[in-house]
Amino acid sequence: MIRENLNTVTDKIKNAAAETGRKPEEVTLIAVSKTKPLAMIEEAYACGCRDFGENKVQELCDKYELLPKDIRWHLIGHLQRNKVKYVVGKTCLIHSVDSLRLAEEIQKEAEKKQTDVDILIEVNMAGEESKFGVAPMEAESLVREVSKLPNIHIKGLMTIAPVVEKPEDNAIHFGNLKQLSVDINEKNIDNVSMNVLSMGMTGDYEQAIKDGATYVRVGTGIFGAR
Repeated sequence: MIRENLNTVTDKIKNAAAETGRKPEEVTLIAVSKTKPLAMIEEAYACGCRDFGENKVQELCDKYELLPKDIRWHLIGHLQRNKVKYVVGKTCLIHSVDSLRLAEEIQKEAEKKQTDVDILIEVNMAGEESKFGVAPMEAESLVREVSKLPNIHIKGLMTIAPVVEKPEDNAIHFGNLKQLSVDINEKNIDNVSMNVLSMGMTGDYEQAIKDGATYVRVGTGIFGAR
């Protein structure tokens, strides 16, 4: 099942990219493995998946210890400051940095471990109260503050769009995030690149790709419903 699902998702990524004249290799598929057993992750790994996303720190750490070391782990869920020490050094990318205080905690831990940490700034594009993320109008000032932290490198932006019936309803949020990344990129802020746009999940990743996503986070589409 997982192999078939992955083939379907990969085909859809190719087609969505082609529709807007992009190359499929511009889009990285993150297999969202939260709550999934090791056997399912190993099956996806055997099919060639190397990027996996987890929401919870404890689950990421447990799986990190038990699975192949060439897996690139992405923390895509909300990160509490008291959990930072557990993930620094284990993730290839933290997608959910939405405050200076969180970034400062990551910096402190990175210094301790003498490592660098790649992050994305999470932006709440739709202004949903139930979602984390900085408001779009505050994103640039947060980027500027975080960019001063020497062990942290901002690679781009992330958003979690609303749950909608029609994927095209999220085009406005994806398009606005893309524009925000372009605007920030034009400011040429030191220690900041805007190469990564993490947006789109199982229900709307094709739309997100058409609007410029470089990372899509797909769980149900690969592993089936929880």
